[in-house]
Amino acid sequence: MFKYLKKHWSCILYGVALFGFTCYLLMDTFLISQVYRVAEKTEGQNIAGEDKQEETMAEASETSYEDGKISITLNEYREEDTTIYVADIVLSSPEYLKTAFAQNSYGKNVTEKTSEIAEEVNAILAINGDYYGAQKKGYVLRDGTLYRSEAEKDQEDLVIYEDGNFEIITEEEITAEELLEQGAKEILSFGPALIENGTISVTEKDEVGKAMASNPRTAIGIIDNLHYVFVVSDGRTEESEGLSLLELAEFMYSIGVETAYNLAGGGSSTMYFNGEVVNNPTTSGRSVKERSVSDIVCIGY
Repeated sequence: MFKYLKKHWSCILYGVALFGFTCYLLMDTFLISQVYRVAEKTEGQNIAGEDKQEETMAEASETSYEDGKISITLNEYREEDTTIYVADIVLSSPEYLKTAFAQNSYGKNVTEKTSEIAEEVNAILAINGDYYGAQKKGYVLRDGTLYRSEAEKDQEDLVIYEDGNFEIITEEEITAEELLEQGAKEILSFGPALIENGTISVTEKDEVGKAMASNPRTAIGIIDNLHYVFVVSDGRTEESEGLSLLELAEFMYSIGVETAYNLAGGGSSTMYFNGEVVNNPTTSGRSVKERSVSDIVCIGY
C-alpha cells in the first residue's frame, strides 16, 4: 500500500484537490450566503426596517382587507384540476405596491421564506418574487435602486413604474439605467410575459427552462390603473395538478388582466395574506412547506 501511495501520490493529491474544489464550487453556488449590499431604507421605514404605518381603521378577514387606501379581496378558483388563489387589489397610491429582499439584503444565496420576509416588512399581502439570487444576470431594480444591470440574452422583464403602470421589456433592447431614467421603480426578471396589452403572449410550446408543463405558478397582473392581481396556483399534488404557462395566461385573461407576468414558480410559489400562508407550497408534492426565496412582491405601508 505504501509503495502504491508513493508511486501515485501526485495523482491522489490531484484527485483530492479536485474533489475539494468541486465541493467548494457547489457550496459557493448553492449554499454559501454572500451579502453584496444591504437594501436602502425608504421613506417611512424606521431603523429596524419596519414600516411606519399610518393609523387606519382597517377591516380584515380571512378573505379581505380594507382600510380606505388598500383594498384586497382573496378569491379561490378551480380550473384545469387546479386550485388557484387570486388576490384582487385596488390601491389609492402606487406607493403601496412594494418589493422586499430576504434579510433586507441583496446578495447570493441570501434567502428566507416568503412569509418571513412579509412579516419583517409588515406586509398585508405578499407573493414570492423573481428569485433573482438564482440568476447571475438579469436586471435587479428595487424601489428605485439599481442592484444589477447586466443584461441576459432574450430576457423579458416586467417594469413597474413610479405611477404604478406596467410594461414588458426585453433587456437587450434597453438598459437598466435608461429604464431608471424613465421612471422605473421595480424591475422583475423571470418571465415570460403572459399577457401584453390585452393579448396573450405565450403558446403551448412556451415553458420555463426544463420545468414540467403543469406546475405551481406565481404571477402578477394589472387590470386597470392601480388595480392589480396577485395569482398563485397549487400543483404537483393529487388535489391540484398545476398549470402550464398558457393555461395561466388564459386564466388571467379571463379575469380581465391587461398585462401579466410570470414569476418564479414550482416550490417557490407562495401567497401570504393577513398573517397566514393561504396556498399549499410544495416542491415534490410529498410535503407541504415553504421554500426559502430571494425576494417578494407585496402590498403594505
